[in-house]
Amino acid sequence: MHAKIPKQFMKIGGEVILMRTMRIFNAFDNEMEIIVTLPEQEIKTWEQLCGTYKFRIPHRVVAGGNTRFNSVKNALETIDEDSLVAIHDAVRPLVSAKTIKRVFDKAGEKGNAIPVLSANESLRYITGTENKSVVRDHYKMVQTPQVFHNQLLIYAYQQEYRPEFTDDASVVESKGILIETVEGNSENIKITTKKDLDIAEVLLSYLNSE
Repeated sequence: MHAKIPKQFMKIGGEVILMRTMRIFNAFDNEMEIIVTLPEQEIKTWEQLCGTYKFRIPHRVVAGGNTRFNSVKNALETIDEDSLVAIHDAVRPLVSAKTIKRVFDKAGEKGNAIPVLSANESLRYITGTENKSVVRDHYKMVQTPQVFHNQLLIYAYQQEYRPEFTDDASVVESKGILIETVEGNSENIKITTKKDLDIAEVLLSYLNSE
């Protein structure tokens, strides 16, 4: 973002992104325990934001690590009870309740589930100086929340971090576990750049007009 504040503390629709994301999950199930992982140096800022905006959704804050892998591992170490755990990007504030329900329902049945979308563009596989067309129906774009039984996550996260672990499904899959998929929602974009922030504002206006 090249901004002065972390992107999860920016606003969409006049609301702090992280607060909006948490509100969606709280509205889905107000008994769901929410754990927020943040860089240790940003925890005080978050506490100040919660006070400024009188944000009252119950949650626990855990200091994150140097990678997504380490941040998830830190949060997992605070969960004692048998449960389904949804891991979600804070900067995906437009996830739908339908997507959340689909991943929880499938994970409750199969032990894990991730939301995916079909690719609309043509795809090519590139390696070195060569490239070739591939069948796009064989590929999916992955979103969050990714839901797993907590014992499965604890087992998978006992291994050492590897660069190819780009999400939680890749960590679990490396242990030989078949990953289950459900349909995501196209508005559930990950806000990474300033352009994404503008797109999210447009999508939010569209959703509010429905």
